[in-house]
Amino acid sequence: MTPADYRLILAAVVGIALSIILIIRGRLHPFVGLLCGAFTVGLLAGLPMEETAKAVEKGAGAILGGTGLVVALGLGLGAMLQLSDGAGGMARAALRLSGVKGAPWASLFTAIVIGLPLFFETGLVLLLPIVASAAAALPTGQNGDAAKLRLMLPALAGLSVVHALVPPHPGPLLAVNALGANLGLTLLYGLMIGIPTAIIAGPLLARFTAPGVTLNPPLLDPVKVDVATPSVGRALAAVLLPVVLIAAGQAVALLPPNVAVHFHWLSWVSDPVVALLVAVLAALPLLFGRRITDRTIQNAIWTEAMTPAGGIILAIGAGGALKQVLVTAGLSDMLVRVADGGAISPLILAWGVSVCIRLATGSATVATITTAGVMQGLVAASGVEPEWMVLAIGAGSLFFSHVNDPGFWLVKSYLGTDMAGTFKTWSIMETVVAIVGLLLVLLASSIF
Repeated sequence: MTPADYRLILAAVVGIALSIILIIRGRLHPFVGLLCGAFTVGLLAGLPMEETAKAVEKGAGAILGGTGLVVALGLGLGAMLQLSDGAGGMARAALRLSGVKGAPWASLFTAIVIGLPLFFETGLVLLLPIVASAAAALPTGQNGDAAKLRLMLPALAGLSVVHALVPPHPGPLLAVNALGANLGLTLLYGLMIGIPTAIIAGPLLARFTAPGVTLNPPLLDPVKVDVATPSVGRALAAVLLPVVLIAAGQAVALLPPNVAVHFHWLSWVSDPVVALLVAVLAALPLLFGRRITDRTIQNAIWTEAMTPAGGIILAIGAGGALKQVLVTAGLSDMLVRVADGGAISPLILAWGVSVCIRLATGSATVATITTAGVMQGLVAASGVEPEWMVLAIGAGSLFFSHVNDPGFWLVKSYLGTDMAGTFKTWSIMETVVAIVGLLLVLLASSIF
């Protein structure tokens, strides 16, 4: 490594540290804190101010171009499932079928299904109050705090895993685009890695972390409008439609040419923005029936969806700006040289960079966006399959959620745990997801 490399590393560390201080101590929004960090990195790395500003604009613009639509449409679909109580109906049906002994497993797999098209925070607000109510209704002697947590923690594990590893969530979707990965294969591999990871970090780990944690009364249930709860089949169709469309479009490439020509239209329907738009349009009659033209319902859906959308989209855009400044300053090229020395596996290196950015910024999506951007050169130089790189980055983006992560406080509120209990349950669970996910990625990438 050259003196310029050390200067670049110092610039990155100082810039990210400044972002942390501004976000945590200064109480600034992550959007402002990350932008300040991006400019600091550029200046300390020796980039002219004009070049730094252009990198910030390029990075933010590239990220917001398509991802803003994905986030907005995903939040819209989540709002529909929340307001119609469609997600609640699915969760209650699964918990009724499973019985007391199988309830943690029902909670886990319901979260995986419901979480497929939804942003993590949306899935959390939708699902956790329902699971908490089911936990409170457990038979006498089986509804203590530890038993309740053994029901709620698997739901969090399921939501976390699909958020970090499975498109069309914004983080993995952006990593797929940045690294040139195959979307269908990433979705398939993400589920293949994610399900066993969620099992280990959810029902199995909860047996050890739940005992001894005390719960406070949970928050109120999420908002609901006065409509009949849709059937489980209708709600499930709305949830799975975007995933099915994306998978179907990728599957066309596997068909014989004379057959594939008749399904060419699936290639554009499988675009994540188009798939989510189709799902939103289909969800309206599926979840609200004839009341889809009711002005009150339409206003409630988009008010509920757009309220959190602005902050999420701005934070993601600022993460893209930070990524582009790091790339422009030469961090991507430096990582390629480090990996070429053979001292560390490219997958472990990508995971480690993602972990560092996650710990610094508190955002899994920002960690994924930033790491994927600086790893583009490494994917091309190392020959590693980009799908496994996407998943290694996604796993690292979950490592040890703590006080600079908005999700930490949201989980704390909905679980009803104190600070120590939140660290013992949620933070440890996220760390286990990150480590187990990496180990399974390393294992699977050596086989397939």
